[in-house]
Amino acid sequence: MKTQKTLFLAWQDPESRSWFPIGRLTFDGARYKFVYTQGVKEAQQMCSFSPLSSFPHLEQVYTSTHLFPVFSNRLMSSSRPDYANFLQWLNISEHEVDPLAILARSGGQRETDSLAVFPCPEPDAAGQYQLHFFAHGLRHLPESAIERINHLEPEEKLWLAHKFQNPHDSLALTLHSENHCIVGYCPRYLRSEVFELLRQDPSSVDLRVERVNLPPTPFQFRLLCRITALRKDNFHPFSGEEYQPLIKEDVATASLIYHP
Repeated sequence: MKTQKTLFLAWQDPESRSWFPIGRLTFDGARYKFVYTQGVKEAQQMCSFSPLSSFPHLEQVYTSTHLFPVFSNRLMSSSRPDYANFLQWLNISEHEVDPLAILARSGGQRETDSLAVFPCPEPDAAGQYQLHFFAHGLRHLPESAIERINHLEPEEKLWLAHKFQNPHDSLALTLHSENHCIVGYCPRYLRSEVFELLRQDPSSVDLRVERVNLPPTPFQFRLLCRITALRKDNFHPFSGEEYQPLIKEDVATASLIYHP
């Protein structure tokens, strides 16, 4: 499994429930680097976002030889008895375990805060982008839909549909099985990118079931999906303004958090 080198950090406003990309984590093989992104401006203007206690200064580049606690605390301890099951849910081999890969696949969400992590994909040798994600919103689906999800097979094709009738979320993308049963929702962080791909060439987007984790697996990790998209010359995922560093990294003062 290819290690993710770049992850984005998203923040959800507890009142409006809106999500904003606020930061970017990169790893060059030796050091981790975190910077706030332009999306933090919108979070401040619309929802009065305050800097995270781990990264108190917006115009700062933070570097460390260890993974920052705000990220490492989202990893399940390998000493837990259910750790092996957790890796199976993510469809990650025990021999390929990497903290960034686990965060990229799991999303790193906890019930105690309003942060989530998602990866920035890179094209493979065939010029394709691949993104894995767990279907959202399963707890809101009827029992018949859950039963359909439990009977999905690996590599089974799924379809995306724009849920126009949702007055609270005009960008909602539903996931459908072949018999038109809604089996979940596309994560919000993917929607703008997927919409752009569909606009350019719907045939270039392929959505498949990667893995179904049967009960008692929590809904959060029940349906693992995989989107494969052909690389387009004019398409670069997560390249919008909100994903760009808030400050130029070459002129910012680096702050070493800690070292061995």
